[in-house]
Amino acid sequence: MSSHPLALIAEITHRCPLHCVYCSNPLEMARVESELATADWVRVFQEAAQLGVLHVHLTGGEPLARPDLVELVAAAQKAGLYTNLITSGLGLGEDRLHQLVSAGLDHLQLSFQDSREDSANWIAGAKAQSHKIGLARSIRKHRLAFTVNLVVHRQNLDHLEEMIRFIEDLAPDRMEIANAQYYGWALANRAALLPTRAQVERAVQVIAEAEKRLAGRIRIDSVAPDYYAQYPKACMGGWGGRLMLVDPAGKALPCHAAGVIPNLVFDSVRDHPLRWLWDESPAFRRFRGEDWMPEPCRSCDRRAEDFGGCRCQAMLLTGDPNATDPTCSKAPAHHLIDEILHATDADSMSVSEPVTTASFVTLQKIAATLWSYRVNPK
Repeated sequence: MSSHPLALIAEITHRCPLHCVYCSNPLEMARVESELATADWVRVFQEAAQLGVLHVHLTGGEPLARPDLVELVAAAQKAGLYTNLITSGLGLGEDRLHQLVSAGLDHLQLSFQDSREDSANWIAGAKAQSHKIGLARSIRKHRLAFTVNLVVHRQNLDHLEEMIRFIEDLAPDRMEIANAQYYGWALANRAALLPTRAQVERAVQVIAEAEKRLAGRIRIDSVAPDYYAQYPKACMGGWGGRLMLVDPAGKALPCHAAGVIPNLVFDSVRDHPLRWLWDESPAFRRFRGEDWMPEPCRSCDRRAEDFGGCRCQAMLLTGDPNATDPTCSKAPAHHLIDEILHATDADSMSVSEPVTTASFVTLQKIAATLWSYRVNPK
């Protein structure tokens, strides 16, 4: 377990122009008026660097909704942090991109929902695809590390080869193929998003072939769906082990989904320095180490590798955050995963045609009453 976080995930806003059906944002999102001010984030970046943090990931929501984004990038760079912007690209034009690069932006991660425009726009809930393609070409004009992120699921996995070729044409340094993770809206829409076993097995073959073909040109990172794994992923490097997340209102969390666990109080950077939050806050200490572990985790040889799996996933699937992550084949509650996968393979829903929008619980249905999307293009 690291004595300090290696990376800071800075959720600088929950505002977003997209309404993705797999969005991990919570229902109770931080409103604009509660967001940390520029000066607060500048202090957080300075404290993060002093704590030993190496990277800051500027994310949201859509970080471009913050009119002070260029100033925030400059502050992170001045603090000595490697800066990564995770974005949909909406709100980013040539001038603002140049300003961000000049301010010290090191890396940009651009998300895509599909290779096909109609499907991509449908999944995102916005007409964004053509802008993203043009932006990708602009990014390549700058000395900037560039990753394309593609979220895959039941509705698009059947044309994964096509999507990989599409991303290849954008010439990123890195391609991240990430299966939807079932938190937030993705959990609500799991029946329409969880791929079949045949889709997953085929995807593994397709990605292996692409890795071989693109070796030395584009690095491919792939995150397999938890539900099909034999063992759980080492979520966030272990609870309170490697990463710290600060949400738009200043709450410090061990991961983006930690708020689903009841009776945990997440202290704020408004009230405490990052060092105290990392070392002393009850929320970060709650599942750190091995003392909390039940059997079979406590005596498992893998406990220092996967840390009992994801506490949030355990909570969402079993109602108990102390339980062994049910995605583990050794978990007492693994039968829950077997039942979900059996239902998925038995489902007659088409996997070659997108289901109707009405089949999803979408952010579009509540977005207008939760927040407004604002971008200052300067």
